[in-house]
Amino acid sequence: MSCSILHPGLLTTIQDGGRRGYQQAGVVVSGPLDALALRVGNLLVGNPTSAAGLEITLLGPKIRFESDHLLAVTGADLSATLNGEPLPLHRAVAVTRGCELAFGPPRAGCRAYLAVSGGLAVPMVLGSQATYLRAGIGGLEGRALRAGDRVPATGPTPAGRRVHQQLLSRQLGRAWAAASWFPDPQLTPAPTASPTVRAVWGPEYGQFTPESQAAFWRAEFTVTPQSDRMGYRLAGPPLRRHTDLEILSSAVTFGTVQVPAAGSPIVLLADHQTTGGYPRLAQVITADFGKLAQVPPGGHLHFQEVSLAEAHYWYLHQEKTLLHLQRGLALLSSR
Repeated sequence: MSCSILHPGLLTTIQDGGRRGYQQAGVVVSGPLDALALRVGNLLVGNPTSAAGLEITLLGPKIRFESDHLLAVTGADLSATLNGEPLPLHRAVAVTRGCELAFGPPRAGCRAYLAVSGGLAVPMVLGSQATYLRAGIGGLEGRALRAGDRVPATGPTPAGRRVHQQLLSRQLGRAWAAASWFPDPQLTPAPTASPTVRAVWGPEYGQFTPESQAAFWRAEFTVTPQSDRMGYRLAGPPLRRHTDLEILSSAVTFGTVQVPAAGSPIVLLADHQTTGGYPRLAQVITADFGKLAQVPPGGHLHFQEVSLAEAHYWYLHQEKTLLHLQRGLALLSSR
């Protein structure tokens, strides 16, 4: 089973749950920028939440399926179509051999995810299939997809096969059929170009002047074109410390807000380095990673201060909602 890449799009890579357990050796985690979107897509097609899928950025690819598949497209609305017909997002979709998936102009958000039942059959590198472009590892030869690539697929899971058969049996004569059911909208919020992103204080928060602390929570920041999967470079009011004290390189993670000497913050993303020497002003909460990842270049965002207890609450709430989806889909596919 395989998918043929007819057109690669702007930046399409294979990502899974990430390359974990090697940061002490300087190996970055990578994985999806909007992990929630990929996890939801995987659940819809009967996969483990960490299974590999495609991360599609702004301008999507054109893909032909060389065999029957069960798929789901989640995340950003990039005007997805199947055989020229609009494809509903956040649904399990049964397709037959020869169907072509394409994308048009972005309507909301900037990163969509394609999950196929059974996942993608590319080699593991240090326990992960995630593409890390800077090191050229993972995915398909460590690079973004190109026209002419054939991406092998493992084949549907037992649950995915049952859902595929259920959907096509109700749509006789059609090349594809989408499920009528969909996840809780809390798991699939419509991306906005100017979200409010919640964050807690970082370890060096107290080193910043009161004026800069206030500006960080009050001001609007713009995602600059110099941003990439490693991090968003933000334009806004310069943020200053009241000390020139140098800090030792310290651990950083997805969502860490670093502030270099020039005062323009950087929000680290999936391909972030393992340690950094810039002061850490804040930390975006895990529950808002997806919201952050969907802001396109030129988009704006605000930061909202929350407590650590609130960050824990929203993380657990998101995980419980995902668990409810997983249980509901297990019951549905067993019918």
